[in-house]
Amino acid sequence: MEVLRPPPTVTWAMLAPAASQGPRVDLSACVEAWLERVCAHLGLGVQEPHRGERAAFVAYALAFPRAFQGLLDTYSVQRSGLPNFLAVALALGELGYQAVGIRLDSGDLLQQAQEIRRVFRTVAAQFQMPWLESVPIAVSNNIDEEELARLAQEGSEVNVIGIGTTVVTCPRQPSLGCVYKLVSVGGQPRMKLTEDHEKQTLPGSKAAFRLLGSDGSLLMDVLQLAEEPPPQPGRELRVWPRGAREACVVRPAHVEPLLRLCIQQGQLCGPLPSLAESRAFAQLSLGRLNPEHKRLEQPAPYQVALSDELQALVDRLSTGGSS
Repeated sequence: MEVLRPPPTVTWAMLAPAASQGPRVDLSACVEAWLERVCAHLGLGVQEPHRGERAAFVAYALAFPRAFQGLLDTYSVQRSGLPNFLAVALALGELGYQAVGIRLDSGDLLQQAQEIRRVFRTVAAQFQMPWLESVPIAVSNNIDEEELARLAQEGSEVNVIGIGTTVVTCPRQPSLGCVYKLVSVGGQPRMKLTEDHEKQTLPGSKAAFRLLGSDGSLLMDVLQLAEEPPPQPGRELRVWPRGAREACVVRPAHVEPLLRLCIQQGQLCGPLPSLAESRAFAQLSLGRLNPEHKRLEQPAPYQVALSDELQALVDRLSTGGSS
């Protein structure tokens, strides 16, 4: 006959002081004693901080006493995560260890960081643990450009910003939609006509060039028909900026071709650049943009223009009704 026995009593591992001098301490018991003092200081009931969360923190601290970091928003940041973290951090501090930080992953990250920093300062003073004042605060949770600018402002109290999803996915344009459109049929230029101006295509095979000033600044990009001679540095060029009703004249100091044939009839025309080369090119291109084009709020649009011949072709096909 099988005899059922109760499970063995769970005994928390003992932790030696950081300096390895003195007896090992029951960290769990030490944390419970600190929790009472922390809750009294914060005006909380000792039963409010979640026991399961505290047990996880203690287990983490036992495994990594020199690298203890708490995620505070599993339950409630202010009423559970923060007091539980403080109890464990102070117990570790009593043994000569210092917590390496906390992480916030929900809610108003900026406001929470500021409130938690204030608590750190008062608790550090109350219990004479000055290192607690400067415990790093890390934040995460779908941080985009706008939130990044907000969290990086002076006085935010945020020390580490973790960016995951938006490293590889831009929330404003999470995918790049590409559609093939006919621009010529049997050698004859064609264009799509629609009431949605943004969906109208530009007819004919085209070439693209970047015009630069004498100081290397970007003036504009120009689209023209492939058979047109390319723009020449130092020569005036009459172009039609997109969205403008009149042409303008520009005299570029330098001209860079933008189109490069990479694939023809399904075959690579040459070796593709390495990842490092592509990264360097992207950084160089971004670095050349005027800060007005890169600002987060109301960025200035980058100018793109059509050549005289291409604009004339667009006008002719638009009025003729061919598409």
